[in-house]
Amino acid sequence: MLGSSAQLFNYDDLKHAMETIDREIETLSILKSSLNETLSQALDLLQGTKGRVIITGMGKSGHIGKKMAATFSSTGTVSFFVHPAEASHGDLGMISNDDVIIAISNSGESRELSDILMYARRHNVPLIAITKNPESTLGKNASIVLKLPNNGEACPLGLAPTSSTTATIVLGDVLAVNLIYRRGFSASDFRQRHPGGKLGAVLCRVSDIMHKGNEIPLLKDDAIMQDAFLTMSEKMLGCVGIVDSNGELIGIITDGDLRRKMSPALITERVVDVMSKNPKVINKDALIVDAVNIMNNTGRGITNLFVVENNKPIGIVHIHDCLKAGVA
Repeated sequence: MLGSSAQLFNYDDLKHAMETIDREIETLSILKSSLNETLSQALDLLQGTKGRVIITGMGKSGHIGKKMAATFSSTGTVSFFVHPAEASHGDLGMISNDDVIIAISNSGESRELSDILMYARRHNVPLIAITKNPESTLGKNASIVLKLPNNGEACPLGLAPTSSTTATIVLGDVLAVNLIYRRGFSASDFRQRHPGGKLGAVLCRVSDIMHKGNEIPLLKDDAIMQDAFLTMSEKMLGCVGIVDSNGELIGIITDGDLRRKMSPALITERVVDVMSKNPKVINKDALIVDAVNIMNNTGRGITNLFVVENNKPIGIVHIHDCLKAGVA
């Protein structure tokens, strides 16, 4: 039989874990305190480019560069990664004079970057270096240097890239997030770049899934409950909206209302005497997740929301529509 969790826990593991995390936090703290005007200069260059942001790096720096390029591209900055070895065998032709290059090297002495550095100088392509050594070959050939902390690695051997790669990836996120602020990049813009998966579903708008036109169950306020029964059966959304002479939504009758108010005389009653007034509504530009939140957090919970514009219904969304979209 296995012992207790306390007996199985290796306290050396915890000690080394804490030391690693503390070392990486220390490196990020140094990075944070070292930020200066070169950050704004780099952002000006990235924001003002007429072309793309080309990111390059070798080894672990290359892996981070690929992530950085993906983050930039998904947040409004057109970017892609160029492997420095492939660049030397034809991929330099992918880089135009309108582009900006971000070259990543912890030491600044990656030999594989030499051809890209020469190409950038020859064609006057601006180059931002991310390195811990501004006096390195990379640093001296860069237009702008974003300096990484020279704080050693969390690796006990001081060899495996750990703290340095953490600082690099955070610096890439700093650039991407600042560009989001500068460009006014919105959730709608983000969704256009993430149409699939859970992100795409969460960022869908009510207008993308709402029923509209003849699919909307509506009745005038002079109708009787017999009309409501027929409309609800025809539209099959479990409710009917009541509008006044101006076409504005003034109430709703749901399946629940029918069950609560069922009587032999119900079929001849006026809809305005049965309806619930001031129903919950939503704007067509709202996110589907907002619609789900309203439905789930309204008293007993509701299954429909009318979509209105100037208080006039232009659509209706059902909880099942949200489920199909992958949100609810």
